Amino acid sequence: MPTFAYSANSPSGLITGELSASDRSEAFALLGKKKIQPIKLEAVGAAAVASKAKADARREETTSGPIKLKLQQVVLFIEELADLIGAGIQLEPALATMERRRELSGIKTLAAHLRSKVRDGMSFSKAVASTSPSFGGLFCALASAGEASGSLSSILKRQAQYMRALQALRSKVLSALLYPAFLVVAAVSVTLLFVVYLIPKLTEMLDSTGGSLPFAAQIILKISDTFKATWWMIIIAGIAAFILGRAWVARPEAAIPWSRFKLRLPLFGSIFKARFYVQFLETMANLLGNGLTMVHSMQLTHSAIENPFLRREFEGVMRHVGEGVALSRALDRSGQFPPLLIDMVNVGEQTGDMSSALTRAAERFDRELSKKIDTLAALIQPLIVCLMAGMVGIMAYLMMTTIFQTISSMNR
Repeated sequence: MPTFAYSANSPSGLITGELSASDRSEAFALLGKKKIQPIKLEAVGAAAVASKAKADARREETTSGPIKLKLQQVVLFIEELADLIGAGIQLEPALATMERRRELSGIKTLAAHLRSKVRDGMSFSKAVASTSPSFGGLFCALASAGEASGSLSSILKRQAQYMRALQALRSKVLSALLYPAFLVVAAVSVTLLFVVYLIPKLTEMLDSTGGSLPFAAQIILKISDTFKATWWMIIIAGIAAFILGRAWVARPEAAIPWSRFKLRLPLFGSIFKARFYVQFLETMANLLGNGLTMVHSMQLTHSAIENPFLRREFEGVMRHVGEGVALSRALDRSGQFPPLLIDMVNVGEQTGDMSSALTRAAERFDRELSKKIDTLAALIQPLIVCLMAGMVGIMAYLMMTTIFQTISSMNR
């Protein structure tokens, strides 16, 4: 009977040993009966060759490219797996339970692929990293730390809470921009309707009566004629400008200037910065709360920063901390963090509870971000409404003037 060597988490801590079983499934089942969570399970001796061959064949059957999930699906997967493991179910049976979901979705497919790789001896964190890019390096690093410390369930739950907070943060920014974007589209559509269709129709009426157009209406009419004659050129030029702009932004040397420019935009720049502060604080609090060191936490936080300019500035913070400088002083030297954030980090250093201090700071800056978003929505919406009303009013005035002149010409 084949022999399997294992490393596992037990109620008494991390243990290693060997057991005999007919195959890997039976080995997992035997460990599960002993309430032992296997981290690594490998065949020993001649059985290792046959097990590796079967694993390679199974991996070829189940490999169909990376599995991409939406953020909501990622959070749901993590929460379900954390609940199953927290209830005392071992990792492989927990994945098997998720594989038997009635709902046909990416979660079911992902669970099947992960279960196959875990059964073949791969750790859960490595299996996730090689199967789906939707989880990111931050989650894989935390999962690896949870496997090593025996706290995978609690780490999964905290990571699910963090990702839900990140999802809510993105929703706040999008919701602040959605309604103004709709108003802009509506204003442009109404303007095009007046310029391209209504004003020319009234012009034809006025020409038939021998009257003359107002000067402003003549300008709009010329714009309308130009647009009708060259609309295809305008569309091609717009598409070309968009493609060239995207190509320029995609260049590595343009990433930092473009990201710096976005941070300096009126109204929106402060929201982008506040969003970065909240994400930085929540990520650091999550990592430090899960037992990672300061240097390791900062390395993972650096990889999670989306803005290239801020990522480059954070490298200086990491370098100072690596040289022994306190985090609060390193943040102060960078010049990219507000004094309030630095003071709250300093409080965490003085009390020795950095994770809780960063969590409180994240909650504080999240409230500030909500206020900024509400202020932006309160400013932009009336501004766009007034602009839209002004354009429609000008068009209506020109139409009424044209109609009155048409009536006057007909009465003569």
